[in-house]
Amino acid sequence: MTDPALLRPVLQCLQHQPSIHYAVALSGGADSAMLVLHAASAARSLGIELSCFHIHHGLLNEADAWAVHAGQLASQLGLPFHMLRVAVPRDSGKGIEGAARQARYAGLAQLARSQGVEAILLAHHQDDQAETVLLRLLRGTGPEGMAAMAGHAVRNGVQYLRPWLDVPRQRILDVSARYAAAYGWEPVQDPTNQDADYTRAAVRTLLVPVLEQRWPAWRTVLGRHARQAAETGEILAEVAEQDWQALMPAADGLSFSLTAWRTLSPARQALALRHWLQRLGVKLPTEARLQAWLGQLRRVTHDNQMLLEHEQIEIRCVRSRVLLQPRQVVSYEERRRLRIQVRAQEGQASSTNRHASDQENASATENTPGSC
Repeated sequence: MTDPALLRPVLQCLQHQPSIHYAVALSGGADSAMLVLHAASAARSLGIELSCFHIHHGLLNEADAWAVHAGQLASQLGLPFHMLRVAVPRDSGKGIEGAARQARYAGLAQLARSQGVEAILLAHHQDDQAETVLLRLLRGTGPEGMAAMAGHAVRNGVQYLRPWLDVPRQRILDVSARYAAAYGWEPVQDPTNQDADYTRAAVRTLLVPVLEQRWPAWRTVLGRHARQAAETGEILAEVAEQDWQALMPAADGLSFSLTAWRTLSPARQALALRHWLQRLGVKLPTEARLQAWLGQLRRVTHDNQMLLEHEQIEIRCVRSRVLLQPRQVVSYEERRRLRIQVRAQEGQASSTNRHASDQENASATENTPGSC
């Protein structure tokens, strides 16, 4: 019942590390069900241990039935099945889709640790990839973000593998229909996938029909764009790391030479600053705020004239070095003076980048797409 075009990339994926324990994230939908089917076939031929992981979000009334139904498929294929209930906060500020995705990855990582699994296969396909590129483009994501989903990624110490990023979903659905006719197991249907109140579903139901009609090859084109963006991102990362090493960074990575940083071109100054924050796990600021920070760093002449606050950290200039540290308690007058100065310069930068700032603010409050 397997399809050679679907089995081949799964085999290639598993052959890289045949000695480790794999799992497939099984929601019960057609995509993940067919991935389980083909992964089971590949694992048997390679002698690989394979399990099924199901994350129970509890967001819909059908969730209990979906868990049972997914378990039935695993049993039908002779695979171990592990289910975990997760709590999805509705007030996280990430939107329900973003919160569900975060909870899903946390749950998968927890299952992986408990079952000794080192790599998890995800059923994202060409359609998912194209939709992700389109969503990030509409949100104004930079070149690195346009790479969209990677075929191989590591998160919380777990490898995530997506062997079907070049596979059209229709091919998966065709195999699913044949499997249902032959064995009686049919995939579940998630109503949120067609609910335009959800960001990704809005793209799927409102934009995709137009794209299909006018640009039928749009999925292939955007998939190619994602691969090219990924290559560009690798080059940028290499340049950023080279520049970072030239900034005389401290051993703990918390500071670098302002003088050395100023020798870089403006574009590479911005790249190095983003790279520094990402190395330290700091959430990047909006583009308007980042531009204001760059202006501060280019103009500051005295150590006590700069205070950049963001999330739970602050950035100062100390002995001609740019230093990141947790927020400190300082006198009211000092903080008030520094804040007034910084806000005035941020306001000046925002006025010249009004459109970019508005776009960033809008995307920050928009629901995050539900797929990984």
